[in-house]
Amino acid sequence: MAKINNIKKEMTRENGQTISLQEPIIVSASRSTDIPAFYCDWFFHRLKVGYSVWTNPFNGKDMAISYAKTHFIVFWSKNPRPLLAHLDELKERGINCYIQYSLNDYEDEKLEKGVPPLTERIDTFKRLTDKLGFGSVIWRFDPLMLTDNINIDSLLRKIENIGDQLKGYTEKLVFSFADIAIYRKVKSNLEKNGILYHEWTEEQMKEFSKRLVKLNKDKSWNYELATCGEKGKYEGIKKNSCIDDVLMIRRAYKDEKLRQFLNAEFVSPKLNPDAIKLDNGFYVTLGNNRDSGQREFCGCIKSKDIGQYNTCIHMCEYCYANTSKQAAAANYKRHLENPWAETIIGE
Repeated sequence: MAKINNIKKEMTRENGQTISLQEPIIVSASRSTDIPAFYCDWFFHRLKVGYSVWTNPFNGKDMAISYAKTHFIVFWSKNPRPLLAHLDELKERGINCYIQYSLNDYEDEKLEKGVPPLTERIDTFKRLTDKLGFGSVIWRFDPLMLTDNINIDSLLRKIENIGDQLKGYTEKLVFSFADIAIYRKVKSNLEKNGILYHEWTEEQMKEFSKRLVKLNKDKSWNYELATCGEKGKYEGIKKNSCIDDVLMIRRAYKDEKLRQFLNAEFVSPKLNPDAIKLDNGFYVTLGNNRDSGQREFCGCIKSKDIGQYNTCIHMCEYCYANTSKQAAAANYKRHLENPWAETIIGE
């Protein structure tokens, strides 16, 4: 089956300049910032216009992202409530989606000062699931932080509290261990903000994972447990694909273009016992869609991320996407001054 690629072309932008154009089948919105929380209206406006502009953080060059061929969007957010007002627009355009929802509890420790109260965020999770369907909102407790005030016991208590409330509203819990030393922004931001953090040891990771598996069983949650971007292997816990072709094909198997992009083929389960069962009783297999451009232990498939660093104003103390709170606040101010611009920062 022929694969449909993210074809690169050129176009003339609003200022008259010629710019390279990419037409992704799958859009990630976004690992780099919280588009649903802060730029939701901008994104859906640009979706109507047909394109937005993304700046490559490594070479500073602009690229236009056309939505003409987009069939699936993966949203990432700590407060996706604004999406509730726009999801019908996606359905009208024939675009499917799911949400990677980072629902942490660091309220007492004030590590995420800019997010709404936990009770409101849990309510948002349930409303989104009611709107999109079970399995379409993924619970992330990410990252798992260790500090002078947070240990394994307290993390598991926090997870238990949220997990009890989300039972029946999600099928998966994704987590990762905060890896501070290798991320200079994270280390710098924690130190600037006076957070006395601790690195995870392998023994602590094993202990946490073992206890989480037991908690999942004892509480009869039956969540699928998965790690994001982790090297270690832990019994009872899978390695996650956050941009997930299996979840996409389950949600949008009727979309022929998406099936082609994912190299999906209908098969007999008798001939392939590892085939994926769909809700219509059919089975499919998928090709190797992994994005080799991601981190070594990342399982995400190919997509185009449209976000920009230094634009998220949740102001989390451990932030990996902002160089500083000041830089993010300045860029958000620029966005508010020109909220319908081609770029997320008002240009």
